[in-house]
Amino acid sequence: MWTSVCLRRATCLLRVAGGCSSKHAPQRCLSTFPLNRQPPWSFHSRAFAAPQYYATKRTSVLLNLCRNFKKDTKSIVDFPLSPVTVTDIKHYLRSKDIPFHDGHSCLHAPSIFCEQPPGGAGVPGRDSFFLFIDKTTGQFLCMETGVEGSWEDLQDCLEVMQKEGQTFMHPNVLLGYPASLEEQEEKEMELKEVQRIWSSAVPLSDLPDEDAQVIKTMFSIGKLTNATLKKFGVRFFKPTKSLVFPWFGGRDSSLRGVKLLSAASTDAGQVVYTEATIPRPSSYHNLFGLPLVGRKDSEVVLTGREVDSMAVSQATGLPSVALPRGVSCLPPALLPYLEQFRRVTLWLGGDMRSWEASKIFSRKLGLKRCSLVRPGDYQPSPAEALAQGRNLTRIVKSSIPAAHKSIVSFKQLRDDVFGELANTEQVAGVKWTRFPDLTKILKGHRKGELTVFTGPTGSGKTTFISEYALDLSMNGVNTLWGSFEINNVRLAKIMLTQFSLQRLEDNLEQYDTWADRFEELPLYFMTFHGQQNIKTVLETMQHAVYLYDISHVIIDNLQFMMGQENLSVDKFAVQDHIIGAFRKFATHSSCHVTLIIHPRKEEDDKELQTASIFGTAKASQEADNVLILQEKKLVTCPGRRSLQVAKNRFDGDVGIFPLEFNKTSLTFSSPLKGKQKLRKVKPEKMGTAEEGGGAGAGGAVEEEVVLGGRKEKKEKVEKPAKASKTAKAVKGAASGRNSPKGEGENL
Repeated sequence: MWTSVCLRRATCLLRVAGGCSSKHAPQRCLSTFPLNRQPPWSFHSRAFAAPQYYATKRTSVLLNLCRNFKKDTKSIVDFPLSPVTVTDIKHYLRSKDIPFHDGHSCLHAPSIFCEQPPGGAGVPGRDSFFLFIDKTTGQFLCMETGVEGSWEDLQDCLEVMQKEGQTFMHPNVLLGYPASLEEQEEKEMELKEVQRIWSSAVPLSDLPDEDAQVIKTMFSIGKLTNATLKKFGVRFFKPTKSLVFPWFGGRDSSLRGVKLLSAASTDAGQVVYTEATIPRPSSYHNLFGLPLVGRKDSEVVLTGREVDSMAVSQATGLPSVALPRGVSCLPPALLPYLEQFRRVTLWLGGDMRSWEASKIFSRKLGLKRCSLVRPGDYQPSPAEALAQGRNLTRIVKSSIPAAHKSIVSFKQLRDDVFGELANTEQVAGVKWTRFPDLTKILKGHRKGELTVFTGPTGSGKTTFISEYALDLSMNGVNTLWGSFEINNVRLAKIMLTQFSLQRLEDNLEQYDTWADRFEELPLYFMTFHGQQNIKTVLETMQHAVYLYDISHVIIDNLQFMMGQENLSVDKFAVQDHIIGAFRKFATHSSCHVTLIIHPRKEEDDKELQTASIFGTAKASQEADNVLILQEKKLVTCPGRRSLQVAKNRFDGDVGIFPLEFNKTSLTFSSPLKGKQKLRKVKPEKMGTAEEGGGAGAGGAVEEEVVLGGRKEKKEKVEKPAKASKTAKAVKGAASGRNSPKGEGENL
């Protein structure tokens, strides 16, 4: 059993502890929530939305949670000055005469935190190799003691042992390092809340049969037996009507956290499931079902939900574990617990997003040992398959290898093509909530694409793209910001204002409330500012993709990376090299890159076009999408700014729609007053064009926008052989109040 070797998040003695950003930071009052609403503590859901705060009622449940102001270093991605490689790690271990062997994603070595038995000279067997060192980051974890730390920490430990002639280092030296007073208080409050919820929850087997059946129906787990639920330790928390999934870990296999799954019905009659974790998601590192895995098990099924893991275990008898945050992230800290398995079957769900996550996670785990369950009508999620009476054992055995060759035939791609045709909405990507017109044209935000964004100087490019990225982040897209023009503090201030839709300067008493909500977004920032080298930036991006499963990177902007290159080389050649590097990164890492590029200097009365992007045509050629923020500087009425989609490689639709800047909330998504219509004009037969953004053929598309009764045509093209037909008009933004006078805050 693995009950004694679960993950422990410990602070190493050799690491410098960070202090609070405010010594006199006030604590937040105790939070409460009604029975029919989701609790306001740390949570994430599959349909991410900003958490809401609710009024106190007599029937509410008291949550003894408090938060202190402190610097959260996890939200900042700072790549080390000298990144470690697996070759460096092996060379160092050999220089210290430490035996090791290669694992799937980690190096295995004897633990220096375990005392060797007397007379234990010689090379220990591989069964006693309990120290796991990540090949990519150098992070280490001792399975026996729970000690973990960075590669620098391990080097320091070895140097101290060698200098003092010691054969091992006591784990309490590292585990016993005291955290700050604020961190201790926060952890104690979280632990008390975990214990309170767990002690108040009851096993489903202890409930009346009628109540248990209603609960199973509510969470669509009618086919799961009480024995399976009891085996995995699942309970029911009556006050919030939630399923409780425990996290047992640490050296003493104690209760370290819980996840609550709540169900609610929408006005449309759909059931929405919401997850809440204590501690916060960033500290919740748990593989649900891991304590039930034996040391000699060599095969495991990795799922995205706890109910899926229980369904696989009940139907197949195979060991099954669930990821703590579903398909959004596979933390590298969990990789050592999956090292023992020679075969890992990833069955994360039955949709295209789960399929894409399976292919990304298999790279971390090692392609050669991973198999993937392809989603489809006959292979839905495990819980759905169990409910439909399907043979889960057959589905697991029919999984396909994750490893692939450089050349494939259509026979191998046939199922992938069918999956894209059958799931067009999911293939289109994540939809924008604040920019519905952008969703109508681009259809969604997709991984592996390169978007080039440009606009006149001072038109608000950074302000718009921050809201553009904030919208995606609120919908669960893990986002990394690389802002070289403005510092992270000012950028975070802009995004927090856009998130709260108000001037927090005038409502400072609400700052902590909105900051708590904003902190839960999967949003990270690079620490670069000013001119940077492209190699360093790419290394940081790759580092973030591995650690945080980043799926969207914003680079603001390209010109700040050109100053560090060789001055003797033509600047246009340097720019082409940088664009090519980002294009390659987006494709190989399955990560969307949004690249901001300044335009050439144009006359104030002329609108920008694709050819206006600074540099050669490579930027527009390599890009999958080209967005242009148009600004009429001589106009002060509404409709001064508009966003033009000049290229869309996904399906060829291009167009333009108006934007209105709201200075109070720094947003461009405010509703516009009056009728604003977006017209799309498409020829019947698509002609060829060098730049038109068609899907494959690069078809020419003409867009026409109606602003205040005046028509303006965009992107004139040669008339096709056959007369074109005008598509139906699509309504623009809904009517609403105008923004305050004096549009400003240009960035």
